[in-house]
Amino acid sequence: MSTATTTRGLKEQYVPTAEFYSQIIDSLLDYSIFTVDTDLKINSWNSGATNIFQYETDEIIGKPFEIIFTEQDKKDGIPQKEIDVARKTGRCTDIRWHLCKDGKTFFADGLVFPLKDEDDEVIGFVKILCDITAKKESEDAIKKYAKDLEDLNAHKESVLAILSHDLRSPLAGIIQGAQYLETNFDKINPELAKDLLKELHTAAVNELNMLDYLVEWTRIKYAAEAFVPTKIELVHYVKKVFDSLKETASINTINLHSEIEENCSVFADEKMLLSILQNIVSNAIKHSHKGGQITLSAKQDDGMMIVAIKDSGKGMSKKIMDKLFAPQVKSLSKSVEENKGAGIGLLLVKGFLEKNNGNIWVESEEGKGSSFYFTLPLDEPVDKTDISEKAETV
Repeated sequence: MSTATTTRGLKEQYVPTAEFYSQIIDSLLDYSIFTVDTDLKINSWNSGATNIFQYETDEIIGKPFEIIFTEQDKKDGIPQKEIDVARKTGRCTDIRWHLCKDGKTFFADGLVFPLKDEDDEVIGFVKILCDITAKKESEDAIKKYAKDLEDLNAHKESVLAILSHDLRSPLAGIIQGAQYLETNFDKINPELAKDLLKELHTAAVNELNMLDYLVEWTRIKYAAEAFVPTKIELVHYVKKVFDSLKETASINTINLHSEIEENCSVFADEKMLLSILQNIVSNAIKHSHKGGQITLSAKQDDGMMIVAIKDSGKGMSKKIMDKLFAPQVKSLSKSVEENKGAGIGLLLVKGFLEKNNGNIWVESEEGKGSSFYFTLPLDEPVDKTDISEKAETV
């Protein structure tokens, strides 16, 4: 074939026009592709951008580039940072949440690069992104599943350790005591026998309480179907707990006082909330002086309800506070013996609060009482992790 024929053939081949490329770009409905000028005003908008962001072309043209960014990203100056990186390095990639017209957000994988004229001068920027929310949710679900498995294994080990140590040891003592009574019943003093029986009864009750705590604690992990959070009024549950503990409190003339008002609601599981309050108030009663007072109050802060339970009792050292919500297995038996289950009771409280998206902490001083604080959400939490990341170059 001659050179002339080859040249003629190349000339006859179709050369795509700018309009052709524009049509292709406009047909990519799964990709948002738009441009901004040097003043960072949007000056072109494809159908994919409309499909993803919900803005029609005529209502978005001329709007600032930052319109698609979340309020936090705007505060952090992310829109300008993306442009600066793209101008300096030729491109800027990012994975972050973006904002739609209706206020909803979606997770996107994006790219910004500069547009240049024939003189290599920057005349604008192109932003390309696609919605990867479904992919992110799938990855998050896998991560959560892996974390749940890890927690479940740790939880199982803790349960087995408590069963073998904290329940088995006291039970062995009860058996030995009962055996001693049976063997020496006709020989020992009746008063001594009575004292031994009293000790055995107390040990058995503590053992049962420990088992009850363990069953409830296990329910956190193994009975997810029993977890039913709903909008509930705090004041009613405080009253229930006060009614159930008023006799115990009156024995030591301890006053139970509530400053929680009506219409003070939280979003939580009813049974877990009752157990949380029951454990903390009961613990406060055990450590209060005769004639003391236990006060419950609550206040709202940043979408959460902070509940405070203050007593005028013995208080505790910093060393005890640091280990209060993370007791070692070896220390649980002692805490059951001394505090009738306080160790695992507070572990149960912590687990229930975390299950309900809450938290717990304590402030105390020896001889001046303790204040337990816990948080619960006011409303159903939105299951979305804002993982907006800083723009990075590739």
